[in-house]
Amino acid sequence: MPYPYVLLSAAVSLDGYLDDTGPERLLLSSPADFDRVDEVRASVDAILVGAGTIRADNPRLLVNSPERRSARIADGRPEYPLKVTVSGSGDLDPAARFWHTGGEKVLYTTGKGAERARALGIAADVVPLGDALDWRRLLEHLHDVRGVRRLMVEGGGRIHTQLMTQGLADELQLVLAPLFVGDPDAARLFGPGSYQGGRLRLVETRPVGDVVLMRYEPTAPGTGALPSAADRHWLALACELAAQCPPSETAFSVGAVVVAADGTELARGHSREGDDPVVHAEEAALAKADPTDPRLAGATVYSSLEPCARRASRPAPCARLILDAGVRRVVTAWREPDTFVTDADGSAVLADGGATVLVLPEFEQRAKAPNGHLLGR
Repeated sequence: MPYPYVLLSAAVSLDGYLDDTGPERLLLSSPADFDRVDEVRASVDAILVGAGTIRADNPRLLVNSPERRSARIADGRPEYPLKVTVSGSGDLDPAARFWHTGGEKVLYTTGKGAERARALGIAADVVPLGDALDWRRLLEHLHDVRGVRRLMVEGGGRIHTQLMTQGLADELQLVLAPLFVGDPDAARLFGPGSYQGGRLRLVETRPVGDVVLMRYEPTAPGTGALPSAADRHWLALACELAAQCPPSETAFSVGAVVVAADGTELARGHSREGDDPVVHAEEAALAKADPTDPRLAGATVYSSLEPCARRASRPAPCARLILDAGVRRVVTAWREPDTFVTDADGSAVLADGGATVLVLPEFEQRAKAPNGHLLGR
């Protein structure tokens, strides 16, 4: 199911703390960075904080700039983003500023937590997720029911840790403040957990007043049938590669990327690449990978179109080439139609060979875009 784009936002000290243990909140950001955060808030559909942040900081989570609020209204959006929080117990202060400022609010909780929150008179749309909190169900609900496409997560550390360890964060905006906390009892940004492997990709760094903003993206593919935020990044790249294909009236335009489990790109390719007028995207990509590379066994192939199960131009279809390379995970945007081959079912060939196949339908239109002239035949 589609999820919103999840942006984690946090500021830390030079030694990695979110706060100290004093009675007042430690201000890590500069005035210029507070204005930057306000700009980011104005750009998103929803802002999420954990129940602990509401209890400790009593935040309002508003867009403070009147000009930015006016721009949202002019764009047909609510004046303020949707405010979201998560609490398993539902035990929150009904007088907190979070509930009584800004626009609409949502509380995600458990079944018992919902009973508690309603009994307290929490002024929000209370959504129970079952016996336990489930981030994937929460994100699906935000996307499908509340129409949230961009979600900004402002903490706390436990929330950030859960989203990172489950591979659900699309971006980390980290501000580094020029001071030390040095208190081992103070809160840190990330706690212990089983983080999905791989180095993050640095996409931007710049000074903002006396702090430094660093923007990172995850690179590691998901595991098994659970999609990660990085899966969406790599599949989007495959769709971009499809748009680079030389046009054809007799074959689809497809892009493919091979990515190791640690997020390292091993190879990429697209249909009719180079001087070969019949080469397929997965075939072109795999031809560039070292067949003896042990990372192929844990790699994921991202293809804008389901790998072919049969073809006339080569002895082996792409589904078979993927299996022969040792790859056992494939993420695609679009199942192959019967335009050129009837009963095409590369996913079945892959599954029979022990591979997991994920289809992310939110990318289907992007994958179809360079093939519009072939559809409907």
